[in-house]
Amino acid sequence: MAYSTSSPAGQCVQNIINALPGLMAVAVVDATSGMALASHTNTPGLNPETAAAYNTEVVKQKQKAMAALKLTGERIDDILISLTNQSHIINLSDDGKKFIYLVVNSRETNLAIARDVCRQEAEILS
Repeated sequence: MAYSTSSPAGQCVQNIINALPGLMAVAVVDATSGMALASHTNTPGLNPETAAAYNTEVVKQKQKAMAALKLTGERIDDILISLTNQSHIINLSDDGKKFIYLVVNSRETNLAIARDVCRQEAEILS
């Protein structure tokens, strides 16, 4: 998906690319529909739009689990999925309406920096 830096989602994607030039993929996603508002990939075969749709279900299921556990006053900041060579980070905006989906090579990227970049950019989306 092409993105325009004139939209908040497109600017967010560009800021993340600038901060993490070695990223594998990134998308800004509407948390209700699962549609990518802006996305970019540096990895052939890794489609961030497809991943966005599936990860929307991850977010929704975690929200249901939190409700079932009566975790009132809590909200999801981020969800980390660690694979053998990749880290997948889902970071929700403060209002919960959008999230950033980021994939980085776990051997080449500092996880703390990647999470911090996501947190900073998620603030822009609210």
